[in-house]
Amino acid sequence: MHLDGGLQLSIAQRSSAGQKPLNEDSLGICVPEDQSLTTKGAVAVIADGVSAAEAGKEAAESCVTGFLSDYYSTPDSWSVKRSAQQVLNALNRWLFAQGQGYAQAEKGYVSTLSIAVFKSQVAHLFHVGDSRIYRLRDGHLEQLTRDHARRINQNQAYLTRAMGLDINLDVDYRAVDISCGDIFLLTTDGIHDSLSGEEMTRIILAHGEHLSAACESLIAAALGAGSDDNLSCQLLVVDGLPLADADDVYRKLTELPFPPPLQAGAVLDGLVVEAELHASPRSQLYKVYDATADKYYVMKTPSPNFIDDAAYIERFVLESWIAKRIDHPAVVKVVEPPQRPTSLYYLAEYIDGETLGEWMKSHRKPAVSDAISLVVVIAKGLQAMHRRDTLHQDIKPDNILVARDGSVRIIDFGSCHVAGLAEIASPVERDRVLGTAQYSAPEHVLARKPGPRADQFSLAVIIYEMLTGRPVYDGRLEQCQSAAAFARLQYVSACQYNPHIPLWLDSALKRALSISPELRYHDIAEFVQDLQRPNPVYDKRQYQPLIHRNPLRFWQGVSFVLTLALLWSLAR
Repeated sequence: MHLDGGLQLSIAQRSSAGQKPLNEDSLGICVPEDQSLTTKGAVAVIADGVSAAEAGKEAAESCVTGFLSDYYSTPDSWSVKRSAQQVLNALNRWLFAQGQGYAQAEKGYVSTLSIAVFKSQVAHLFHVGDSRIYRLRDGHLEQLTRDHARRINQNQAYLTRAMGLDINLDVDYRAVDISCGDIFLLTTDGIHDSLSGEEMTRIILAHGEHLSAACESLIAAALGAGSDDNLSCQLLVVDGLPLADADDVYRKLTELPFPPPLQAGAVLDGLVVEAELHASPRSQLYKVYDATADKYYVMKTPSPNFIDDAAYIERFVLESWIAKRIDHPAVVKVVEPPQRPTSLYYLAEYIDGETLGEWMKSHRKPAVSDAISLVVVIAKGLQAMHRRDTLHQDIKPDNILVARDGSVRIIDFGSCHVAGLAEIASPVERDRVLGTAQYSAPEHVLARKPGPRADQFSLAVIIYEMLTGRPVYDGRLEQCQSAAAFARLQYVSACQYNPHIPLWLDSALKRALSISPELRYHDIAEFVQDLQRPNPVYDKRQYQPLIHRNPLRFWQGVSFVLTLALLWSLAR
């Protein structure tokens, strides 16, 4: 990846049983040496097994080893927050279940847990319990977490939140910026309950670059101050941040040159060009043949119009990266080239078929069941993308292929938003490619943060068009450029153009096509379910009086009748 490298950390950690016979603290740090440092980040974890719990030590160790192992196993397209929360919820459920063997849950597998994930130029903090995370910047020590503990008296306190204490986990999350020279300190209460912030700051600064010695001094000072608990601490110093120079990023992006214009019969890296399938101002698609594998592929190449545009090149490079991380029959597969590429392009499986747009032209107002069958497959492909924290953002008929065998594929990842990639800072101002206005959700046009419901909206536009042969909102959707313009749009029932559409299906379409994302379905699966079978809620609405179903239409009708009556009486 062109954004590899840059984040550099100096680390040290120490743990001691102190005056206790058993050390129930646990801690760990992982700084990957591969691409995971860019996509997942470096992680520091510290846990303090609750001494009142019989399995506190086991709980703390499980928290540290489990998180460090499972966090790096989550998809690298996921955001840090989603990855960490998934792992923490699973760990908490396991700890709670283990603790059910004890008379009281708080006597079982219970531990505090504090985590710092350093990714790009941000530290993502997750915290539960009374261990702590501090940031020392410019001589000022700031506590970044708050203790989940209630003090009974000067010497006693009990945890209000901890790992394994309850089946439902409430974790504090916070994202803070990081700068070169920042020092992050993670401690258990054996240290911070005995030392003030000023004392810890003085000890850390006195040891300079000798972080291990600083950790040892913190423990020794806490013991000298009368600490009778286990003592653990971690120090992480930010020595370097990801590339901040746009020229360096551009050099990485342009290590491979743009391929030359390709004609039928041309050979590139052992691939024979059969024909040009499509060309646009942004890219070209070719059907190519690989003699070694005896297979046809689609080659996508960048447009020479953008040879000096770093933002465009970055987005093109990321297209194949994104596609390789979506493994689903309804999403086109990107394949490895037979030889090491000598220029910038990527290969995808070749699908013998037509676009959904072409299919719709030859299947005017198809049977509702046939249309829904196609849509269900598309929706499952979108669900697979959403599970990877990836939004397509340009769902339209021309970006869906219908194969001769009836299978369906979603194509084109040029507008995708990936949560995990969005967290990686870049000195290049990223290319923001909007979807096609006719199929785009309002939040794209209004530059609001989109979510999975934006893809749901686009899918609903396609269904409406398939079943009615008409554009949604009478074709005025693509003309809207403001919130006020969108607010003036009125949904026209699909039944008005196609009487074969059931009322309950039209109700499902109307909800998915809501201008406000909050009014749409929670996810695509729920939408598809209502497309396949009647929702009792919608069935019930069909038999409600007009005044309840559409108050505006009711009163308009009443006004019309009264006006006619008045005119008739005047005419007499």
